[in-house]
Formats: sequence, structure tokens, C-alpha cells
Amino acid sequence: MIALIQRVSHASVAVDGNTIGAIKAGLMVLLCAERGDTEQQADALLKKLLAYRVFSDSAGKMNLSVSDVAGSLLLVPQFTLAADTNSGTRPSFTPAATPEIGRQLFDYFVAQARSKQSQDAKLTQVETGQFGADMQVSLTNDGPVTFWLQIKPTA
Repeated sequence: MIALIQRVSHASVAVDGNTIGAIKAGLMVLLCAERGDTEQQADALLKKLLAYRVFSDSAGKMNLSVSDVAGSLLLVPQFTLAADTNSGTRPSFTPAATPEIGRQLFDYFVAQARSKQSQDAKLTQVETGQFGADMQVSLTNDGPVTFWLQIKPTA
């Protein structure tokens, strides 16, 4: 699975002009399932995401995670992250999971993130985009700080 994470001061996602998810300080996460991904990759990616140190401590060093700062998550499905761009001028989406598997893994990831939020209350909120929808995503990248996280399928 792939996550493109951006540290944000605020972010939102809209469908048909209606805001369906919005957060203040935290991480806006573009999330993609690849062929061969399972719940095991989703669990490993979420664990890494919640512990990834991209927020500044009192000395200005990136030593704090979204959990440490009680930040929020905006999880947005984006299959284009799996695009193969190695040849030609049109991307191939063959590396992406099928829409059915992609939706299942996105929904699983969201459910696990919300479960973590309720278990340890370190996340302020978990909001989402809508799988398969034409979404408009707005954000203010704080830094800018952007990282690519990937957990490869084991097969």
C-alpha cells in the first residue's frame, strides 16, 4: 500500500460542491492499494503512519508523530499513486488493486484508524474522502512537508 502524506494546517475534501471531510492540523493522506495488498499491508502502513515523526518538537526538529501532537487524519483514496509511468506519455494503472479490493482495503484502513482513535484518543479526528468519487481536495501544506510511505505486498 502507498500513502502520500502531507503535514497540513488544514485540509478538506468535497464531492459535488459539498464538503464531506475536513480537518485542522494533522496529516492529509492520499491512500492507494496495489495488486497483492492485503489487510496485513494496511495494518503495517497505518502503524508506520501513526508513528511517523513529521511534526516539530520544542527544538524545531521533526521528532513528533501525528499521535504525539493529537493531530487529525484526512484519508483520501487515490489509485493513481500506483501508476506505472515508465513508458510512453500515458500512465498505466495495472499496478493498482482492482476497484473492489481497493475499496475494501480503503474501508478497512479507515475503520482501523478510527478504532485506534477511539482506543487511545491520541488522534483528534479521522475524516475521509469518498472512494470512486470525483473529489476536490484543498489543503494548506505546513512546511511544506510531504513524504511517500509504502509497504510492498509480500507475494
